[in-house]
Amino acid sequence: MCDYFGETLKKGGTAGVAVPERRIAINQIGRVREAVWEAWRQANEAFEEEKLIPLKSIDTANSGKWLLPDSLEPQATLNYYFVSKGEQPSGGYPLFLYLHGSGPRDREWATGLKLAQMFQDAPSLYFIPQIPNEGQWYRWYQRSKQFAWERLLRQALLRPDVDPGKIYVFGISEGGYGSQRIASFYADYWAAAGPMAGGEPLKNAPAENLRNIGFSLRTGAIDKGFYRNILTGYTADALDSLELLMPDGFRHKVELIPERGHHIDYAPTTPWLRNFTRNAVPHHVNWEDYPMDGRYRTGFYNIAVLKRPAADGRTYYQMDINRAENKVTLTVDDVTYRTVQRDSIWGIEMKFERDYKPAAQMAFRLYLDETMIDFYRPVTVTVNGRTVFEGKIRPNINAMLASVATFYDPRRIFPAFIDIK
Repeated sequence: MCDYFGETLKKGGTAGVAVPERRIAINQIGRVREAVWEAWRQANEAFEEEKLIPLKSIDTANSGKWLLPDSLEPQATLNYYFVSKGEQPSGGYPLFLYLHGSGPRDREWATGLKLAQMFQDAPSLYFIPQIPNEGQWYRWYQRSKQFAWERLLRQALLRPDVDPGKIYVFGISEGGYGSQRIASFYADYWAAAGPMAGGEPLKNAPAENLRNIGFSLRTGAIDKGFYRNILTGYTADALDSLELLMPDGFRHKVELIPERGHHIDYAPTTPWLRNFTRNAVPHHVNWEDYPMDGRYRTGFYNIAVLKRPAADGRTYYQMDINRAENKVTLTVDDVTYRTVQRDSIWGIEMKFERDYKPAAQMAFRLYLDETMIDFYRPVTVTVNGRTVFEGKIRPNINAMLASVATFYDPRRIFPAFIDIK
């Protein structure tokens, strides 16, 4: 889609943006941002792909399907329900992505619809996918499913009936594992996330990435299968520690339900999640850039990676913006994991220690908007204690076009960027 958008702009097609100059006056940022979003909307509308089906009430069991690329998963059809509950709010519906458990897929998919009908979270929209294949493909975090989640987010953010600040992911059992991974990997899109009856090793879902979202994890205290109760406890410990260090973030509610095994009360999660609204452009970002099923994100919040310090490694970014001083401070570290606890039956890596050292080589793009800095004054950017930029930044349309193609997000159309190498 992003390649198509770029080609359409070059050809001056329907998605062309009628702006006489590439540079934008500061007082015109809002107007041009609207034009860029309209260009993106038109390009998506013209792009030939399977779209979300028309929305219908949850009582209709309204379903559609997407064919996933064979290169990612052979013969994979993602069936889904796309349904609404209640009357549409003026700002659009909250949208819930629900991931089902690992039983027979027809039964699990049908159960997901029944649960969505029962949960007290109206008005709301639900996207309830069915796993395309069982066996080795029964994982919600695999590349083929990443293709689906990114299509869903891109198409949902274009819809006037979806509130872009209220998109949530949650799931049960296998869906609990998947939603915990997806919560960390795509944290910049969620207002909150709520895995249940799960518990992932933190190497698969770094807790630091959850800084700006709400996070709920509910597991039975005696749910010992695959060490779910123990791993849930490790997640609670990590988030408690992070909240002590950074009280402005890491809003979480991790519970081990007394005397319960794998079956718990699922009802409290979505009402808790919907209390949260996404902060799309936070002034404080923690991001462990890691691969999920061997694939990395291109960016996170307002950071886009141009070159990773290590082709298959992990990088930890911490960004803090002081708008009063017009200063952006970053630390960028290479991260290595050491397994300190592994179970003897399944070989599950359960607990880790991490080593950090300043990244020796890096290249990334730092996007900025008028809520982060004052474009009328000089900006200072430091990375690992070194000043890498000092001066005024000129808003321009190229930054807006690049950012919408990177994040496809109406709340992250940035009028400026700095490339740091």
